[in-house]
Amino acid sequence: MEMPQVNISVQGEVPRTLSVFRVELSCTGKVDSEVMILMQLNLTVNSSKNFTVLNFKRRKMCYKKLEEVKTSALDKNTSRTIYDPVHAAPTTSTRVFYISVGVCCAVIFLVAIILAVLHLHSMKRIELDDSVSASSSSQGLSQPSTQTTQYLRADTPNNAAPVTSYPTLRIEKNDLRSVTLLEAKAKVKDIAISRERITLKDVLQEGTFGRIFHGILVDEKDPNKEKHTFVKTVKDHASEIQVTMMLTESCKLRGLHHRNLLPITHVYIEEGEKPMVMLPYMNWGNLKLFLRQCKLVEANNPQAISQQDLVHMAIQIACGMSYLARREVIHKDLAARNCVIDDTLQVKITDNALSRDLFPMDYHCLGDNENRPVRWMALESLVNNEFSSASDVWAFGVTLWELMTLGQTPYVDIDPFEMAAYLKDGYRIAQPINCPDELFAVMACCWALDPEERPKFQQLVQCLTEFHAALGAYV
Repeated sequence: MEMPQVNISVQGEVPRTLSVFRVELSCTGKVDSEVMILMQLNLTVNSSKNFTVLNFKRRKMCYKKLEEVKTSALDKNTSRTIYDPVHAAPTTSTRVFYISVGVCCAVIFLVAIILAVLHLHSMKRIELDDSVSASSSSQGLSQPSTQTTQYLRADTPNNAAPVTSYPTLRIEKNDLRSVTLLEAKAKVKDIAISRERITLKDVLQEGTFGRIFHGILVDEKDPNKEKHTFVKTVKDHASEIQVTMMLTESCKLRGLHHRNLLPITHVYIEEGEKPMVMLPYMNWGNLKLFLRQCKLVEANNPQAISQQDLVHMAIQIACGMSYLARREVIHKDLAARNCVIDDTLQVKITDNALSRDLFPMDYHCLGDNENRPVRWMALESLVNNEFSSASDVWAFGVTLWELMTLGQTPYVDIDPFEMAAYLKDGYRIAQPINCPDELFAVMACCWALDPEERPKFQQLVQCLTEFHAALGAYV
């Protein structure tokens, strides 16, 4: 944007007659962008202690090579604050407004006529050629999205030519569905315990068919020793497939030992009873819910969670993922919802068992009756169902964005079926408010289209650690 132009001085007395304060916010016309503008008006009466601050927020749309917008739509390019202590009189701006509205209505009417003509023409084509209609209907989901104003577009990489249609998503059957319940129970039989050792307390989370309890686990050798635990289980109406998937997905991190991982410790799998899966207890619970709780109290207690704390959480997640990468384990569903935290801000990565049920808004079905974390998935995972440590790095970038936004949902306005083409076209979620440029640069690197161009988790650990130390130098 150009530098703002105002028709009033920086300081002076408030006028006693009708006056128009004009701030011209002109676009350069070089790029398409949406800009959030904050105009601040300071009013001082009698003494410096008696002052009023007025803030005016505006959303400005700038378009490339559309300089005529400045003369035909003054209401978009200028923001006026009218001070009228007595009466409001008709002004030239009012007439311009009505003229603009009339022009807009005429344009809308003309566009409606054109669309009607095109629609009738397409209907005739359908009647003349059924095969063409079938072909065009199969491509109905491949029209580009127009909702791009709320997201950033990075420079399109050399290996990612702009697309004019959405690639067909390749859907493959989840291998977890081929596992039977008996096979799933057999895999965890060695860590099975009796029901008498488990005491269920409060329900921490609940979904349509699953629950997570705060439980007490009695020591096998010493009944006087107890320890707190998470207990994942299903409701009575859960299907056998849902029970099998809970047991199978709970084994994703089994046998791995790292300070930032939380694998299962015990299971209860008696015949005829609903299985239970136990994990070590973290008293602040799910990381996504914790971040959203921080956002709720942020206004009253802005020091509750600091940016340095959030970066420290990101480092811990990167350390856990670096360990998985070294062990050649692919998580496939890294997100804040699949992490837990305690009161010392220690973060641990968990499996994704029951996540689809407990966080249904984060998963979407793409036509094969299988829910996927579409907004966290890399392009190659969406299009070709390819998963690797590099696709986990992509998900880590989105998880880092979740941390900086205190649990907001990424790409919330984008249709899940449009995500593949949206990403291939170079668009990404925007830099969060108050997120340092250095930190957003780390996210952007994780979202490179070419998996080979994304950083390794060990590099992310080092980069974030150095940034964390730099933040500490200013605290």
